[in-house]
Amino acid sequence: MKKMILAAALACAPLCALAGLDEDVRALQGQWETIKYRRAAAEHEKAFEALTHSADEVRARYAGRAEPQIWYAIIASSYAGARGGLGALSVVKEAKKALEQALALDPAALHGSAHTTLGSLYYQVPGWPIGFGNDDKAREHLQRALALDPEGIDANYFYGDYLYRKGELDAARVALGRALKAPPRPERPLADEGRRKEIESLLAAMR
Repeated sequence: MKKMILAAALACAPLCALAGLDEDVRALQGQWETIKYRRAAAEHEKAFEALTHSADEVRARYAGRAEPQIWYAIIASSYAGARGGLGALSVVKEAKKALEQALALDPAALHGSAHTTLGSLYYQVPGWPIGFGNDDKAREHLQRALALDPEGIDANYFYGDYLYRKGELDAARVALGRALKAPPRPERPLADEGRRKEIESLLAAMR
């Protein structure tokens, strides 16, 4: 009987770990969405800072998985954006390291979100000697993200935003149009709603 119980426990272990990973990642995702799209901008810095610490604990718990690294990077990048200034650069650099680790583990995880997020950092962070910003690397990663998720709302939005900033307005409109037509994500209605507002705002700025 003891052997049977032990065998059952061992068989369950990988599945239980996976369930825990999914729940923890969904919790981070949900908290990030609530902060970004439901809380006042004045509250973002402290809220994202606290969530960055939580995300760091989650990625330590699942060191061999790409998904927690990606969400740590997304949250840390949001914290850096809310914080602003040169003090945010150290946070962004940690986000970059997490994304590089995620790509080494599984470049296709979360529909290529590591490429999407890293690409967005490369075009938004200042270049040398202040930061690591690099437009060529941004384009490379964003195009890789699109290859993995050609209809995705985030991949198309960030590529469109990148093209807009580069002055490639016609191509930007095409990418943003695809983003608006992206299939809804039933598990992420708040994120879809918020992202569509950002897309519409960017398209309005281009008119």
